[in-house]
Amino acid sequence: MDLHEAIEHRRTFAIISHPDAGKTTLTEKFLLYGGAIQTAGAVKSNKIRRGATSDFMEIERQRGISVSTSVMTFQYGGKLINLLDTPGHRDFAEDTYRTLTAVDSVVLVIDCVKGVEAQTERLMEVCRMRNTPVIVFINKLDLEGRDPFDLLDELEEKLRIKVRPMSWPIGIGATFQGVYDMYSKGLRMFDPGKTKVEQSSVRIDDVHDPAMVDHIGEDATASLREDVDLIEGVYEPLSTEAYRAGRIAPVFFGSAFNNFGVKEVLDAFVGIAPPPGPRPTDQGEIAPDDPRFSGFIFKIHANLDPNHRDRIAFLRVCSGQFQRNTYYHHVRLDKNVRFSTPTNFLAAAKTIVDEAWPGDVIGLFDTGNFKIGDTLTDGASFNFRGIPAFSPELFRELVNLDPMKSKQLDKGIRQLTDEGVAQLFTQQPGNKKVVGCVGELQFEVIAYRLEHEYGAKCAFQQIAAHMACWMTSTDPEELDRFIRVKAQQIVQDKDDNPVFMAPSAYMLDLEKRNNPSITFHTTSEFKTLASADGGGSY
Repeated sequence: MDLHEAIEHRRTFAIISHPDAGKTTLTEKFLLYGGAIQTAGAVKSNKIRRGATSDFMEIERQRGISVSTSVMTFQYGGKLINLLDTPGHRDFAEDTYRTLTAVDSVVLVIDCVKGVEAQTERLMEVCRMRNTPVIVFINKLDLEGRDPFDLLDELEEKLRIKVRPMSWPIGIGATFQGVYDMYSKGLRMFDPGKTKVEQSSVRIDDVHDPAMVDHIGEDATASLREDVDLIEGVYEPLSTEAYRAGRIAPVFFGSAFNNFGVKEVLDAFVGIAPPPGPRPTDQGEIAPDDPRFSGFIFKIHANLDPNHRDRIAFLRVCSGQFQRNTYYHHVRLDKNVRFSTPTNFLAAAKTIVDEAWPGDVIGLFDTGNFKIGDTLTDGASFNFRGIPAFSPELFRELVNLDPMKSKQLDKGIRQLTDEGVAQLFTQQPGNKKVVGCVGELQFEVIAYRLEHEYGAKCAFQQIAAHMACWMTSTDPEELDRFIRVKAQQIVQDKDDNPVFMAPSAYMLDLEKRNNPSITFHTTSEFKTLASADGGGSY
C-alpha cells in the first residue's frame, strides 16, 4: 500500500457528547458492526456484568462514566477506522479538547430528552475553531423526548450550524416504531432489546409507497409523509463539501442502547467523512501526503496496564509512514528515539504494529520522554500547534497523608498530571505542590488512582487562587521584578515556566493594568507561538 492509498483508506474521528447522552454505548455498537467485539457491554447496568470495552479503568466501571479518552481501531465498509471515545463529563473536558486536535471529524451525540446541553455547546466551540466536520446522532428515541423539529431548531440556534435530517423517527417514546432512511428510502422497524447487529431495512420505493401503511399504520404513515415533505422544503440538501467544511451537519435518529439507527450513522460516516487532512505547525501546514514522517503526542496514559506500571504516549501520525524500530527525531529534546513495540488499541487491549500511516493513532511505550504536544519527525525541526494547556478553574494543594510514601506520591502525581487531565504547579520555598483541575471530580479520580495505582494516600486542601496565568514580556527586567515582588503568588509549571496564580478576578485585572509590559496568558499555547515568532511574546 502506497501513501496515497493508505490516506484514502483511513478515517479518524471522535465521539463527543454531554455526560449520559449515550456516547460510550454508541461506541460499543460501532465496534459490533466493525466485528471488533461480539457482545456490547453496558456502561451503567447492574444486570450486565460485562463492562463497556472503552471504559477500561476500574474507577470508570465503578462510576459508570468515561474519565479518559479511549482509542479503538477497526475495519468497516472498506475503511480502517480510528475511533476515539472521549470523556463526556465537563471535569475532563480538557482531555476531550486535546483529542479533537487529533481527529478529522466527530460524531456528536444528543439526548432527545434533554436536547443541547452546556457541555455540548463548549465542545462544538472547539469543533468550530478548526471547522471540524460533525455528524449528529439524536439518541434515546425509545424514551419520551422532545419534538424532533424542536431539537433541530435548537441545534441550529445553539450550535450555530446548519443541519440536514438524514433519517426521521416514526413516533417517539411509547409510539416509537422506527426510522425512515431519507437517503436510501428504506424503512427500519424498531425491535427493542436488541444487542446484536440489526437486520437490513424494509425495502420501499419512497415515503409515498402504499406498502408503508402495512408496516406502520395509516396515522403514522400520514404523519411521516407530512414531516418528510416539510423537511424537503425547509432544509437544504446535504452537500459533502459543505459537511467537510463544517458548515452543515447531517442528523440521524435512533437508540444506541437498543442498537437502532446506528448502522445509518456508520454507513454515512464511511461515505462522507474526510480522510486525514493537513495539520498546522510553527512552520506552516504539513500535508498528510508529505513523504516525510511527522506526528504529535496528544495524550499520555500512565498505568494503562496496572500490573506492569506502563506509560503510553498516544501519537497521531500526520504525514509519511511510521515504521517500527526506526529512529525518529524528538524535536523538544533534540534527540533521536526508537520504538520496538508500537501498538494500536481496542481500549486496553494492545496489538503491536509494524507500520502506521496518516490518520492512525498508535501507542508508544514511554519512559518519561514525552509531554503533551511533543512532535516526532524523520529529522526536521518544527512543532505542531494547537495543542495547548488551558488555565484550570480549581486549585488545591496536594497534602501527603503518608510520609513513608513520599517518593510514590511524587512519582504518581507527576505521571498522572503528564496525562493532561490536570496540571501540576510547584511553589518555593518548600516545594509545595498545587494541582489545577477543571472540576471537582478530577481531584477524586486523582486521589483514587494515587492510592490504587501507586500506593500513596493524599488529600487536597483548598487554596485562594482564581486563575493560573503564564507570563511573557517585551521587558525581561520588568518581568523579573514582577516575579520577585509577587513571589507569594508565583508558581512554576512542569516546564519551569513562571506562572502567576491570581488570587481573584479583581487582582488579575489590577495587575494587568499596573503592568502593561507583561502579557498574562490563560493558555500555554503562547509557547509555540513565541517559538514561531522567534521572540518572547506575541
